[in-house]
Amino acid sequence: MLEHPDDRSEKQTDQTGHGRWTTFFAMIATSIVTMFVLKYSNVWQASDAFFSQTRMWMALMMGMAMIIIMLGFMWGMYASLKTKLGVMVAALLGFGLFMFLARSQSTVEDEAWMSAMIPHHSIAVLTSARAEISDPRVRSLADDIIEAQVKEIATMEMLLADIEENGELGDGTPIPARTTKLTPQLRAQARAMADRAMALPD
Repeated sequence: MLEHPDDRSEKQTDQTGHGRWTTFFAMIATSIVTMFVLKYSNVWQASDAFFSQTRMWMALMMGMAMIIIMLGFMWGMYASLKTKLGVMVAALLGFGLFMFLARSQSTVEDEAWMSAMIPHHSIAVLTSARAEISDPRVRSLADDIIEAQVKEIATMEMLLADIEENGELGDGTPIPARTTKLTPQLRAQARAMADRAMALPD
């Protein structure tokens, strides 16, 4: 039975569209993995590159943003309006979900928090050590940051090893932070302390 030319054209369009979507999502997936890996490129040393949930959520959030931006630029390359709108809505929902996970830290517990903080501190060490700082006051601040962050990295590595070997202390109930946000009052207090320090003799 001969195939109608219109049926053949429609089938070719469907196959082409399917191939384009496969390539599109392969590019997005590759970009997400690449962004996640590159987030560790400025740690002080390779051993500080612990897995970070927060970095993963951020990479996924940026991937969702890329879907929206890239599809906006390539809108005419895809024929099905229903599919395009569906992809856009899914990307927007994904963006909101991953932003919530990154900002709420609702999936981050003791070990996950330390695993995320070690590379974060390591980046602070690298930037503080290698920045071209010429003001002695700024250099002193950077050196204090290096010293504090290196000590805290060592402490977190010790705690991770201890928890892995002996388990956590406490009953597993989350302990609220003493300060949940940097309020204007806390900022004012910190600035006042800095002003007093600046007024002291060298």
